[in-house]
Amino acid sequence: MSAGLLAVMKALVPAGQPHAVSFADTGLPEPQPGEALVKVEAFSVNRGEIFQLEQPRPGTRPGKDIAGLVVQAAADGTGPAAGERVVGHPEAGGWAEYAAVPTAALAPLPDSVPAVPAAALPLAGLTALRLLRSAGSLAGRRILLTGASGGVGHYVTELAVNSGADITVVTSTAERGQRLAALGAAAVVHDIGASAGPFDLVLESTGGKNLALATDRLARAGTLIWFGQASRDPATLSFFDILGGPQTVTIRSFAYWDSPVSYGRDLAVLVRLVATGRLHPEIGRLAGWADAAATLTDLYERRIRGNAVLTIP
Repeated sequence: MSAGLLAVMKALVPAGQPHAVSFADTGLPEPQPGEALVKVEAFSVNRGEIFQLEQPRPGTRPGKDIAGLVVQAAADGTGPAAGERVVGHPEAGGWAEYAAVPTAALAPLPDSVPAVPAAALPLAGLTALRLLRSAGSLAGRRILLTGASGGVGHYVTELAVNSGADITVVTSTAERGQRLAALGAAAVVHDIGASAGPFDLVLESTGGKNLALATDRLARAGTLIWFGQASRDPATLSFFDILGGPQTVTIRSFAYWDSPVSYGRDLAVLVRLVATGRLHPEIGRLAGWADAAATLTDLYERRIRGNAVLTIP
């Protein structure tokens, strides 16, 4: 442990009720040789993390999106030095005053990128960047994106537009689609059936009945990438319905963590885009971490557009 660091810190831990967290005094994390110790200034909370609080495993320490200051460099000599500002994507434990983060999951922050927008980058930004990379060239392609008003949706929309795509986004209300239109979405609809297909590429994140509806909007030989199930409802597809609609299509799953590229390298790409004004994190809620419980409830109930970021005084 570095000189000057206390042996105890505060962290948010599961509180035994669905979606609930409370403060606890815990020991500082002990970094492995390839991990840096980061003093957390801000962290983002994600809807998927809230689901994990419903039945947490013993010792669960939530938190995967952080920005802060390295206070102890990795013992193996890799990664940033002590005193460097960073954004990181630890496997867990980010909702705390300090987090141990693999150096391969860290990227340096220039002075032009504050901690708050940086903290909104990791999970949502990595998902968007890798999702579009997996889709291949986007220039001139017609894209349909469901569940577009969350953090991932805003990143996908801006990145796709900047790559020359024509993207239609599906949101629950007109108000939730206003920022997406400002980012360049060609159309904002509130029902998949209202979209003016067919589409070369469909990015589907809601599951349930929407998966079949979205598949039906594909052009012949189009591709649907299924990257989420926000509705938490099971999805059913009929092979015969596909034959009667777009006929030959490709349907595949996507997991953002399944990539040969390190988190740190892709975070550096996202940071560079933010620093040069080509990517704009959409922060629908900014609060101190004392408001974590209320923020998690509002995020779960879909009352927050974009990302929710909490700061540590």
